[in-house]
Amino acid sequence: MYIYRKLTPISAITFDLDDTLYDNKPVMDKTEKELLNFIRSYDIRFSTFQFNDFKMYQTIILKKYPDIYHNVTYWRWLAAKLLLLHYGYSYNHAILGANKIISYFLYWRSQINIPKFTHKILSYLSKKIPLAVITNGNANPSVFGLGNYFQFVLQAGKDGRAKPFSDMYYCASQKFNIKIHSILHVGDSLDTDIQGALDSGMQACWLNSRKKILSYNKISNKFPHVEIKCLASLIALI
Repeated sequence: MYIYRKLTPISAITFDLDDTLYDNKPVMDKTEKELLNFIRSYDIRFSTFQFNDFKMYQTIILKKYPDIYHNVTYWRWLAAKLLLLHYGYSYNHAILGANKIISYFLYWRSQINIPKFTHKILSYLSKKIPLAVITNGNANPSVFGLGNYFQFVLQAGKDGRAKPFSDMYYCASQKFNIKIHSILHVGDSLDTDIQGALDSGMQACWLNSRKKILSYNKISNKFPHVEIKCLASLIALI
């Protein structure tokens, strides 16, 4: 554990999900593989589709609606609808098809095996202090067995702009009814989690499980309050 900024008493903790409470790469690899198979089977014309073919429609949507990245679920839904419209589906059938595609995506997106150690740490922490989630993604903690540890889950799009924007950090403070400087946010990303927490006045904990190098820079505004290598270190902070 490394302390870079003065820590004040912590009254609540918010967590990022992807790559903080589990390894997200195998989850997304599996999800995208299953989604591609589903799209290929949806229409014989899609049978030779590659994932980049679907990504092309996402790129088109992003160019048309630059802020769509704040809501990744809606972004994927619009891309699926555009794909179907492009291949001659009626507007109503394109909507029905997009609903099926996104439902299939979300199912696999939340098929996550959580390490027993993570359950153990969250179970302990949740009995000592209020916990919540602030995520830019669309995984559903209730589906993969983490829902009971958190008082609420905030997702970019429906609960505000994506991190590092302050919307969800402020929202968490209001929902906890706890002053924002008394909340610790834990995440793996310096650019989203740590930057957003610091900009919002929250305390920031960088989970550096991949042992990245944090370059020392006195003027860096991405320096967290604390750096930890594993979740168990949080026990010492409360």
